Amino acid sequence: MNIIILLLVASLSVAIIFLIAFIWAVKDEQYNDCQTPAIRMLFDDEKIKNVKNNIESNN
Repeated sequence: MNIIILLLVASLSVAIIFLIAFIWAVKDEQYNDCQTPAIRMLFDDEKIKNVKNNIESNN
């Protein structure tokens, strides 16, 4: 029974530490990225190769 209480306390401690780290990162505006959505449309899409024509030309 003691090990269950110990594991419960340990897991809750780790969860609270990660929650505090997440809240700190959000308040520090680490997840704010206003520039990338504006330039995302400028990136070229990868061209799709026509596999069917390649296979037919090899036969």
